[in-house]
Amino acid sequence: MPARSQRVGSNLDGLTVALFLMLAALGWWNLVSAASGPDGDVLWSLSTLHGKQALWLLVSLVIGALIIQVEGEFFIRTAWLNYAIQIGLCALVLVVGKKVGGARSWFGVGGFGIQPSEFAKLGTSMALAWYLGTRDGWRDWPRRFRSLAIVGLPAGLILLQPDAGTVLVFVGFVFALYREGMTGAVLIAGFAAIVLAVLTILTGAGEVDYPWLGQKTGFTAFVVGLVLLGAGVIQVLRSATLPRYRARTIRIALAVLVAGLAYSSALHVALEDVLRPHQKERIHVLFGLDVSNPDADYNIRHAKTAIGSGGFSGKGWRDGPMTGYGFVPEQETDFIFCKWSEEWGFAGAVFFLVLYATFLLRIFYLGERQRSRFTRVYAYSLGGILFMHLLINVGMVLGLVPVIGIPLPFMSYGGSSFMAFSIMVAILLRLDAERFSVLR
Repeated sequence: MPARSQRVGSNLDGLTVALFLMLAALGWWNLVSAASGPDGDVLWSLSTLHGKQALWLLVSLVIGALIIQVEGEFFIRTAWLNYAIQIGLCALVLVVGKKVGGARSWFGVGGFGIQPSEFAKLGTSMALAWYLGTRDGWRDWPRRFRSLAIVGLPAGLILLQPDAGTVLVFVGFVFALYREGMTGAVLIAGFAAIVLAVLTILTGAGEVDYPWLGQKTGFTAFVVGLVLLGAGVIQVLRSATLPRYRARTIRIALAVLVAGLAYSSALHVALEDVLRPHQKERIHVLFGLDVSNPDADYNIRHAKTAIGSGGFSGKGWRDGPMTGYGFVPEQETDFIFCKWSEEWGFAGAVFFLVLYATFLLRIFYLGERQRSRFTRVYAYSLGGILFMHLLINVGMVLGLVPVIGIPLPFMSYGGSSFMAFSIMVAILLRLDAERFSVLR
């Protein structure tokens, strides 16, 4: 074996490899239970979901082992090529893709399906790492806009499929941007946007009888109140700001007010005219609003029941009644955490979350110990994406976020997701193994 290969092998982070293999093994074992049900023997066949997932797992491990043998410089030099290919595939799937669950986001290949949006996360991570890693980072507005455009282009194509859940995962790139210099003001603006969105949803769901206008949604009153509040704040700023800063401060306040009104109005229009009725109902159920469909909260209600039925120690493997007899829908994919929690209880759920959190923290640690800015940005991108998947998926089954269809990486059934994240982890391991010998 060449000396360089020996050095890379000895520098490979064993803890990250062990955590990854543990998550993959637990996910597959949990999927066996979800796919086989509580009765009868387990069918070991490639025609079953767990059989197909085992094949994806094996292929992904082989690809990962091959990636670790590749020079890290190759990934840097091909970052933009990778990004361009993923953008092309995300555009092509809009034309020739197969429609699954209302979204045209799949290429059908025999009995298997490939979802290009999963691999777009890889391409975007590498392109963003190249741009921020070979430039001066988040220094001026042109670089900031280009960085956001790198993330926004694939996200926009995925939104056209439409796959809003995957688009939300792209928010995870904020971790990398913040690490490279994005100010806390952006995070404050993001929090303000969340608050404004909640108020828009709540007021838009109610109805008010207005003089001369008749009965309309409460959103109109909300807009009026927002304008009056903004006018009051501007008046206070006018009297409290020094004269030399007054004009600039008022312009900024007006810009913020106009942006808030535009954002709230666009969100209201999207809720009323763009979202499908069942999507709107899921959002209303999240906030405890009345809906006309009594089964609108079916998924959440049964998911919570399944988790609660597990108690402290769980029902045991293949012995969960709620998931075993099909009361929880999509338990092999989006609601896989319900299956795990019912069978292994509160203790098992905590163990899994701690294991996953340890894996995420290890990825961020690998990023922090790099001499290479490229590898650091890439590690933070990977960690941020995985964190968003975990946050949204677990929050969804607990009823804390709307049901939007997000898999739990390494646990949910899905070859595209598993392979894409396995490749991303393998690339990080290779780049990290070269940290002592390569400066980028």
